[in-house]
This record gives sequence, C-alpha cells and structure tokens, in this order.
Amino acid sequence: MGLRRYGRSSSPVEVQVPLLDGTLGIGDLARLTGVPVRTVRFYCDEGIVDSVRSTGGHRRFDPTAVERLRLVRRLRGLGLGLASIRNVLIGERSVAEVVAAERAALDVQLADMAWRRASLRAVEEAEPADRAARLELLAAVEGGGAARDALIDFWRRTMVAPASEAMLSAFVTMAVPEPPADPTPPQVVAFAELVALTGDRVLTRGLLAMARANAELIADEAELISGIREACALARPRVQACEAPRRGPELDRFVAVHASVRGTTDTPRFRRRLLADVAADHDRGMRRYWHLVAEASGDPLTLGASHLWLTDSLERCVRARDARPSERAGGGGPVSAKAPS
Repeated sequence: MGLRRYGRSSSPVEVQVPLLDGTLGIGDLARLTGVPVRTVRFYCDEGIVDSVRSTGGHRRFDPTAVERLRLVRRLRGLGLGLASIRNVLIGERSVAEVVAAERAALDVQLADMAWRRASLRAVEEAEPADRAARLELLAAVEGGGAARDALIDFWRRTMVAPASEAMLSAFVTMAVPEPPADPTPPQVVAFAELVALTGDRVLTRGLLAMARANAELIADEAELISGIREACALARPRVQACEAPRRGPELDRFVAVHASVRGTTDTPRFRRRLLADVAADHDRGMRRYWHLVAEASGDPLTLGASHLWLTDSLERCVRARDARPSERAGGGGPVSAKAPS
C-alpha cells in the first residue's frame, strides 16, 4: 500500500496507512529544520507541508519535506505571508517575484508611516494659536498618494476638452509633484494646502474659462504642452539666476507655440490677446499653487516657476510696448527682436 496524504479535513482513522521506511517523524522534521513541532502541525493543517499518517496515527513526512520546510522558514523570516509562500511552493510564483511584491508593499507602508510622522511633527511644531487650523488642514489629507490623486482629479476636471491619457500624463508631470518618500513637515503642509487650494472657486472658474477658450481656439493641445515644456526649459536658467522677467528667446518660443496651435503668427496684437488668454495662469491663485508645488517637491526650479516667469515676461513686454505712444494703436506687424522690454 502507498502513503496517503493527510488532508486538513481528514481524520486519523481515514488516512492510516502502513508506514514505509525512509519517512520522518514530526520531531525529526522539527529538529532538522529548526521549526517548532506545534508550528509544523500548523503548516500541515494549512496545507503548506504534506504529511501522511502511520497505522499508529502519527504524522510522517517524506524527506523532501525538510528542504520544503526550510524554505518556508526562510520566507517567513522575511515576513512573507502564507498565501505568498504557498504560491512559491506550488510553482505559481518565483521567490524573486514574491520578495519583490513584499518589498513593494513594505515601501507603501513605510511611505504611509513617514507621512504620518511628518504630519504629527507639523502639528506638534505649529504655534499654539495655529495648531487647530493645522490639524484640520492635515486631517483632510490621508497621505501623499491621496493628495496626488486629488490634484490629478482637480486638473482632470478643469480640462473641458477630452484629453488622452498621454496628454494628461504630460500635464500632470508639469503640474503635480510626486510625494517624497520621506517628507518633511513643511512638505506635508504644502501638499495639504495644495489640496485645499483646489477648492478655491475663483481659481477653478478662471481655469475652466481658460480651458473653454482653449478648446475653441487651440487645434493641438499636445503640441502646446510640448512647446510650453521647451520654453520652460529655456527659461529655467533665468529663474535659477533670479533674473527679472524680460523678453528673449524663451518668451519668443512660448509665444510662438501659442500662435502656432491657434493658426496665427507672433505679432504685438497677438501678444496682447495671448496675455488675456493666459490671465488665469498667473493670477493670485496660480501663483500660490506654483509656490506650493515648489515647497511640496523641494525643488524651487519647477516647470511652474518657469511658466510664471514666462507669463510675467509676456505681461512686461506687452505693457512696455503699450506704454510707447507709437504702439498704442496696436499695430499688427511682427514683433521685432531688437525691441526693448
């Protein structure tokens, strides 16, 4: 007669079979693997380790159970659950796969704990008069991932025209910071303030109005976003050097892409119209938004900072041109590269 496996719901009487040479008793298996006897019994009941019953009703194990149980002990030592271990034992997943999944899950837990720690410190370090407001602000945001999701959802709602996932992703890269793995108290406060700012009705109305206008005027949003990124990259050294907004190749590229997607060219008249079109991009709410993005990301040289520099440069250029008597009539000729700011 052969050995019969002992199932979880089986009784000793049902599976008693004659003992064959070469099997191990539960004590031997425990000694060879360093796993306590009671834990071996538990693994048997959970189907992790196979056993059979002798005619006397004792659990017996095939010698291959030694390496199997050693592997279980090692994986448990890394904190893996029985479900993951079972998947390894039955060949559904490799050790590398379950270890990577466990590490990823641990990364999420550590990020959540780091966020909580920074939030607690932010409340603890607040001035007594500000502590209640700080607590209310931070309590509204569960974590960095939740804050980022809320910001993405905000920008998705302000896009009137249907946006592809690729275009939304490109825009999110510009406008939504990634939560740091180990945030500081000021960073969690900045993220919470960003989320609170999405409830600003004035800001939302301005962005929606701009989005509706863009939907009617702009032929290719993806081209616009790509061109704006190029202009922001050109402006970054100016922002880094704390140079005042001014005209130059950075502004010219910014205006050129706006003109291109509107099917027109760069002229003084177009620049005045563009300044009105992008008014929501550099009002009080958006200035606050980009300031908070810099704080939340820990990088003062964000695309938002460069974008503000460009819109401020546009405003300065238009105001300076309008201030010259010969230009007040709003001539439509092309912008001269030598015109002073």
